[in-house]
Amino acid sequence: MNVVSKDLTIFVPKVFNNVDCTFVKLVLDEESFQTNVRDYSQLVDAHANHNKLDDAERIIKKMNEKGIMHDILTKTIMIHMYCKAGKLDLAKEAFESLRTQGFQPDMKVYTSMILAYVNVGDQKSAKALLTDIEFKNLKPSEDLFLAVLRSYAVIADPVGASWVMDRMHIAGYQSGLESNSYMVEVYSRSGSPEEARKYFDEIIKSGNKPDDKCVARMIAAYANKNLLDEALRLLLQLEKDGIELGLDTYSVLIDWLGKLQLIDEAEDLLGKFTEKGVSPSLDVHISLCDMYSRSREEKKTLQALGVLEANKEKLKHDEFERVINGLIAGGFRKDADRIRTLMIDRGFKESNQLNVAFQAFQTFNRTRSSRK
Repeated sequence: MNVVSKDLTIFVPKVFNNVDCTFVKLVLDEESFQTNVRDYSQLVDAHANHNKLDDAERIIKKMNEKGIMHDILTKTIMIHMYCKAGKLDLAKEAFESLRTQGFQPDMKVYTSMILAYVNVGDQKSAKALLTDIEFKNLKPSEDLFLAVLRSYAVIADPVGASWVMDRMHIAGYQSGLESNSYMVEVYSRSGSPEEARKYFDEIIKSGNKPDDKCVARMIAAYANKNLLDEALRLLLQLEKDGIELGLDTYSVLIDWLGKLQLIDEAEDLLGKFTEKGVSPSLDVHISLCDMYSRSREEKKTLQALGVLEANKEKLKHDEFERVINGLIAGGFRKDADRIRTLMIDRGFKESNQLNVAFQAFQTFNRTRSSRK
């Protein structure tokens, strides 16, 4: 039998250029080829780069069957591959194996792992790896810090967000538009409008303009505490500074005005969507349904409710409950029952508060009927 050329680099680039990869696998099985770990790692890398995870895993399995130990390059490839594919458990296994064998993960490996943790909402593990990086005198990119900071904003954790900001400053990165915007978001979500305003003002002072999402978050912070005067002063200041409001901010204002039953004012803002030729978002229809229900405007309530029922698969648990509570408050019993059934069919369990509201509503209606 002729000895096959040992240079696998001849074949790997061709695997994904209309050359059947089965040939390369047969070459790896050929005893005279005398394959080693580097041959396998190149093939795994080629498959991983082309998102062929199943094929890459078959090559790894073949390595294991032949008793070929994974070297640092192979494990690094596996970590990137599993992180990209969202297989965090396998990525963690490869990462811990890498460290157990005494290999030092590089910054790219740390970045892949941290982003994988961020993507599944595991801020604790992401923070631990950032701390590990700091001890090893490696420098994360600013984008990596921002990704972790954004994840803390989503879960409204100001302590974690502040920790990331401190680490950014220690690493030599200055606060900028994006990082300050995330701090506005985290304090808005956590119910601290004063702290949110500090970071919002910092954006203005630095010569930047907050985007519509950031403005909306700042207004939402005031709305959560019903600080209407502060919100109005801010809106006047933004107008003076030439900062134009967008649909995200209008959505927040419509929701707030609706809760205050300022229907005419809310409807005026609703016209902004028409002016821009954009349909109101589902959030806006939830706000409108709640507002019209409580004001007992049947026609407009049913119009908004029709949109929500057509998008029932998109509604979250708390959104269902808000709609139902609004319908109960407005006396729309049959509609409340119907939406309650839709919620339960989606697998959501009604809260104790909603259950009590239903019982009180039914009792009140029975009592009122018996008096007639």
